[in-house]
Amino acid sequence: MPDAAEIPERPATASGPGRVLIAVYAIFAVAATSRAATQIATRFDEAPVPYLLSAFAAVVYLLATFALARTGATWWRVALISCSVELAGVLIVGTLSVFDSAAFPDAAVWSNYGMGYLFVPLVLPALGLLWLRRTAPTRSPR
Repeated sequence: MPDAAEIPERPATASGPGRVLIAVYAIFAVAATSRAATQIATRFDEAPVPYLLSAFAAVVYLLATFALARTGATWWRVALISCSVELAGVLIVGTLSVFDSAAFPDAAVWSNYGMGYLFVPLVLPALGLLWLRRTAPTRSPR
């Protein structure tokens, strides 16, 4: 059984490249929240599904931003779930918007795999999950 001193400490999610990741998530949280709020307040009846999906994306981005900035195993799990939900969302919404464009008369944040945001919504959760893998909490030796 390895000594506690022999177990390398994992970096915190908010350290090093994680800071850049958090900054990008924060920018997307603001962008998605602003977009959804404007769309819902001014044109909700035109395309309710995409606008509600944009609002959902905003909540996911806010949660991921907050969780990535926090420390501890619980926040690491919240970040993992947030990034996983985001990746699933962008893949599902992206696919639906490509194959059933009638259901998306206006774009959501995740429409066409985030094409309106230069595909960052597709790449961001993948980078988040890779970073979370690198910063996974170590299990204590038993």
